[in-house]
Amino acid sequence: MAKIKIGDKAPEFSGNDQNGKPISISNFKGKTIILFFYPKDSTPTCTVEACNFRDNYAALSAKGFTVIGVSADSEKSHSKFAGKHNLPYTLIADPDKKMIEDYGVWAEKMMFGKKYMGILRTTFVIDGNGIITHIIEKVDSKNSTQQVLDLIG
Repeated sequence: MAKIKIGDKAPEFSGNDQNGKPISISNFKGKTIILFFYPKDSTPTCTVEACNFRDNYAALSAKGFTVIGVSADSEKSHSKFAGKHNLPYTLIADPDKKMIEDYGVWAEKMMFGKKYMGILRTTFVIDGNGIITHIIEKVDSKNSTQQVLDLIG
């Protein structure tokens, strides 16, 4: 799939949330979505990012944003992660990586000189018409909410 750009229609998505409930982009028609992809539940940097969105969730909701996190972890893993950290938003399980690949965030990475395939930490803002309005590729996990708010203005 070609790289997603600002102005593109957001790829359709569907999956189950941390409670096993089916979720699709159509559930959020008319709402502005902050869709963040992260590598793995309960890892230090991913936890910091998830908790940053948690700590700012009320303010984001008041501004009309719907927050959704996505990783390749299972529903059970998401449920434990959300419960442990009191995450008030939806986490979509994407173990087959369909959504991850559709959004172009599955790519070769390198750590300690070793190449491997993994999820690129990326945040998309999708407007109520399903159009991508902002993409953050260099996510600052400690300030992920502020990055979004700075872009939106």
